Amino acid sequence: MLALVALLQIAVPDSLPRVTLAEALERSARLDPNYVRAIGQVDNAVWARRAAFAVFILPSVTLSTDATYSNPPGFNFVTFAREANAVTAQVTARYDLFTGGQKLAELSRSGAALEGAHAGELAARFATALFTESDYYAVLAGQELARVARERVRRAEEQLAVARARVLSGAAVQTDSLQLRLELTRARVALLERESALRLARLQLGRRVGAAGPVDAAPLDTAAAPELPVTLGDAIAQAAEQGPQYRVARANERAARAAFRARWGDYLPRATLSGTALAFDNRFFPTLIDRTSLTLTVSVPLWDDARREIALTQARVSRDVARAVRQDMDRAVQHDVTGAYDGYLTARASAALATDGVAVGRENFRVQQSRYSAGATTILDLLEAQVGLSEAEAQLVQARYAARLALAGLESILGRRLFTDKDLP
Repeated sequence: MLALVALLQIAVPDSLPRVTLAEALERSARLDPNYVRAIGQVDNAVWARRAAFAVFILPSVTLSTDATYSNPPGFNFVTFAREANAVTAQVTARYDLFTGGQKLAELSRSGAALEGAHAGELAARFATALFTESDYYAVLAGQELARVARERVRRAEEQLAVARARVLSGAAVQTDSLQLRLELTRARVALLERESALRLARLQLGRRVGAAGPVDAAPLDTAAAPELPVTLGDAIAQAAEQGPQYRVARANERAARAAFRARWGDYLPRATLSGTALAFDNRFFPTLIDRTSLTLTVSVPLWDDARREIALTQARVSRDVARAVRQDMDRAVQHDVTGAYDGYLTARASAALATDGVAVGRENFRVQQSRYSAGATTILDLLEAQVGLSEAEAQLVQARYAARLALAGLESILGRRLFTDKDLP
């Protein structure tokens, strides 16, 4: 057991890379698959928006050519001779004059999709930041919890030495040293657990920031968590207006409505103007025969085996689902923001309470230690005070970083930073 504890207490090598919180946030944003996907969706939406504008101005153009070699040569009905080679080139331009309002509907849908993609990118960025901060704080908390566990081992070793001396002098019984040996064993096991958790937290932070191995976290300010710069009412209003999750829901509803309107265009006539330039020869580039044509096509859809009806009902269902999601998000905003807001206030109050708890625990341990040395109390009281101090220190560490994580959760809902410097508590 002693050899294993000594192995786990080896100091972290100086070569272990260390990142600040700002660096971790920047690096993780480039690596998180969800954020990379969100960035790609923005690019897709931008091109869809450009295409929606382009159809009002530019026709679709197709250039094609084909060359044929025949053996034996065949009779060419254009040149009225036997030819082994035949080359044809064609340019076709097509412009939809009337599509039943589908162009306008696609323009509206693409605009809503682009806005939703931007909001989704913002939501993914804050979600990545939340996960990164969680991993970062896990490393810092692991460092402090390991320190608390080492302090517990140190205190147990000191008290065991005192108890043995008192037993040898006859001032205490043998069970005192046995109780302290048991406490020392427990403290060493707790240290093993803390050291293991710290190693895993460093590996997870390294994975998050793209390192091949463990990464250490640079320490942050340990000042008390500050008051929020917004009231609960303002936070709810800001989330409803600019919160990325709620913006995505509204944009999806608008896009679904536009897609539903577009499906109605399948029941209206369509008018298309197309032009074709055709050239034919026995060599490339063909110039022997040159022909152009301009065609106006008007089509009236009558029946397509109910494919229009199926597409229409699918679009209607998608619109209704998107509307239900948006309405549910509107109802949820107050609940979500209030929960995150109160969670931060509770975590902040818990951290303040834990600070007082550490002060009380230290004083209680000091008094019990003095009383035990004087023979005025039992070993059980001393052990209770010693364990209570370790638990109070661990609760302070956990409460401090819980407040930071609660702040990150509230910022994720609001879609903005509440403090300009992320190194602030």
